[in-house]
Amino acid sequence: MSDIEQAPPGVDITVPSPARMYDYILGGTANYEVDRKAAEAVRAQMPELEDAAWANRGFLQRSVRWIAERGVRQFIDIGAGLPTMNNTHDAAQAVAPDARILYADNDPLVKMHANELLAGSSGTAFITADFRDPEGLLGHGDTLATIDFAEPVALLAVALTHFVPDEDDPWGLIRRYMDRLAPGSYLALSSLTSDRQVDQAVGNLREVYSRASANAHPRTRSEIERFFTGLEIVPPYDGAEADLTYVGVWGAEDPDAADSDGSRWGYCAVARKTE
Repeated sequence: MSDIEQAPPGVDITVPSPARMYDYILGGTANYEVDRKAAEAVRAQMPELEDAAWANRGFLQRSVRWIAERGVRQFIDIGAGLPTMNNTHDAAQAVAPDARILYADNDPLVKMHANELLAGSSGTAFITADFRDPEGLLGHGDTLATIDFAEPVALLAVALTHFVPDEDDPWGLIRRYMDRLAPGSYLALSSLTSDRQVDQAVGNLREVYSRASANAHPRTRSEIERFFTGLEIVPPYDGAEADLTYVGVWGAEDPDAADSDGSRWGYCAVARKTE
């Protein structure tokens, strides 16, 4: 995207956006120079940045396919970002063409990109909404037109909660979403972690995102486990215990080969609501 183009209303091209940075890291074009510079500043201390982003993206795609294969036909993808390719509707509808997907993001540029990306796609809708407002997001007219809350739903919070500070209680927010969903629903969640990472790299990441539109809050494994309280975590791959794992490993055909340096920047799990 050329920086000489006029930004859509509400978009500040002097402040990096996590969604646009993510798009750039994945090779997309829905970003500005300020986003590219911020991403490269992270990469300076984290050379495995692109590997980490693709490992996380792989978790999204594999978990969506896995959930769709178990009969779920509704997906709510919050903080979707909507990079150029391999989004939730691509993965879900490859398994079930009748799957319905509700995307939500609070970045105005994502809305513009969504209008282009989803044009002609059946069973999809996009709303501008904030994760921190569950009632507003779930009660939105387009949400209610897309999602039947009497049936199971997959809630996707992929690379989202680490942009919500502790004082906003991201654990309570996830619980409020899951409380609204029918038994048989799933939560697929991944989060940035500081575990076993070099302090200098973690500090640099925090510093770069402190100048972005959302700060980053890498969390420990135990803090990320709290998001799944009251839910039944599923084994991440054949033969594994039902527990969290690194983002690149979940659903991998060869977990040992998938256990890369980039993958270890995020923990993830898929869990089922049983009651």
